[in-house]
Amino acid sequence: MPVMAVLAGGLATRLQPLTSNVPKSLLQVAGEPFVAHQLRLLVREGFHDIVMLCGYLGEQVEEFVGDGTKFGCAVRYSFDGDVLRGTGGALRRALPMLGGQFMVMYGDSYCPTHYNRVYEAFVNSGKLGLMTVFENHSRWDRSNVEFRNGEIVDYDKNKPTPAMTFIDYGVGAFKAAAFWEWSEESVFDLSTVQTRLLAQGQLAGLEVYERFYEIGSHGGLEETNKMLSGDTQASLCSNDTTGKKAK
Repeated sequence: MPVMAVLAGGLATRLQPLTSNVPKSLLQVAGEPFVAHQLRLLVREGFHDIVMLCGYLGEQVEEFVGDGTKFGCAVRYSFDGDVLRGTGGALRRALPMLGGQFMVMYGDSYCPTHYNRVYEAFVNSGKLGLMTVFENHSRWDRSNVEFRNGEIVDYDKNKPTPAMTFIDYGVGAFKAAAFWEWSEESVFDLSTVQTRLLAQGQLAGLEVYERFYEIGSHGGLEETNKMLSGDTQASLCSNDTTGKKAK
């Protein structure tokens, strides 16, 4: 498996006051910091080289995770510096650590899908990027992807259309070349890259069917805590075709 980049640099303003002095990745979920659950999931899926992209209170993440040995992987760090770079800018800054192609996921998401399938689809597509999508119908959060016949037809986080019944699942894959037009110090969102790639015919799409969980909202944090604590009802929903996502 390639390097996995974990985007863990946001301010998490929606979770205040919980994140006043603690980064989102270290919020307690099922008795331990959320990032511990993420790393164990990634190791189970075959990832052993992980780069944490940190910004707000990122030094706390590094202090807890360390070099990753206790989780069975090697963890390195890329820090935004004095200015938060955004999800796209953080990836651009970390390119020297990520190699020619890599996978990426959000630091507030727990996505129990088949990562090898995602990476194989990306490689076979021959495109600069791949977005996983999940059928949502705006039942939990606003859908932002129109997906038909195995292809992304339209994607817009800010101006969804009625035809957008899918949502960006939160796990992707990219070639480094997808980010080269931006400078290392640029500030931009990953969605900007995805939108650009789609316009160029360089964004593949793959539907996934496993329910995801998130800690980007108070409701999501509570639900994820129940699932990872072994709540039977929450676990039964893990393979449902519905879910809720907060970005």
